[in-house]
Amino acid sequence: MSRNEYIPFLSEILSVEKHTEIEYTFRLSYEKEAHGEVKPGQFFEVSLPKYGEAPISVSGIGEDYVELTIRKVGKVTNEVFEKYVGDTLFLRGPYGNGFHVEDYKGKELVIVAGGTGVSPVRGVIEYFGNHSDERVSQTIITGFKSAGDILFKNDFQRWREQMNVILTLDNGEETEEHKIGLVTKYIPDLTFENIENAAAIVVGPPAMMRFSVMELLKRGLREEQIWISQERKMCCGIGKCGHCKIGEAYVCLDGPVFNYTVGKKLYD
Repeated sequence: MSRNEYIPFLSEILSVEKHTEIEYTFRLSYEKEAHGEVKPGQFFEVSLPKYGEAPISVSGIGEDYVELTIRKVGKVTNEVFEKYVGDTLFLRGPYGNGFHVEDYKGKELVIVAGGTGVSPVRGVIEYFGNHSDERVSQTIITGFKSAGDILFKNDFQRWREQMNVILTLDNGEETEEHKIGLVTKYIPDLTFENIENAAAIVVGPPAMMRFSVMELLKRGLREEQIWISQERKMCCGIGKCGHCKIGEAYVCLDGPVFNYTVGKKLYD
């Protein structure tokens, strides 16, 4: 019997991790058998009766849970922040086209992410960090406004032991752990054994994605070697409201992850 995509299901909050004053990661119970497999880059609709719903990218995937990193920015998310371990939230999903790790196996993988853009790519970073035999190399370039805005600090400590990590801040003082400047500043310095075997993922604010892709192309990557996520355009999840429509594409259905050969046409 097929499930009704309009009807949400209850999910218990298993843990809550505070990153900043306005960004928390909620670990929520999830049954794959009942609701389907989840890929990095997909998203869920999080809802509360009387308050509405909000689309949130998956930031972590486990055997019996999913993690959603939520920023406190509006009516729904403000109310979500009043929930604690043992409380429940309503979820719909998973929705959208995520990142397929098969696309990056055996590659020299570069991931460029800005701010909360780290959330949808965290699953890819984790996968290849834990399966180093399945990629040639791995570099992540991540950017935040300041040291107080860094997400997943514990993860970064572990990732530094597993891959090449370049963590940048828009302002502050340079330290052993982070550099100063935009992520685009460090793309020209990337080195490859065989650039024909490289793959890149770029997620973040539109301007950051646009200029990061430009730098990757200058560095010698081809458009088909680059993937982006239009996660900021997600809306109802099932292509009914029309708010995610750009040209002929529905970001909720056809994305939010696109190969750049397609995604380059979807900036609005």
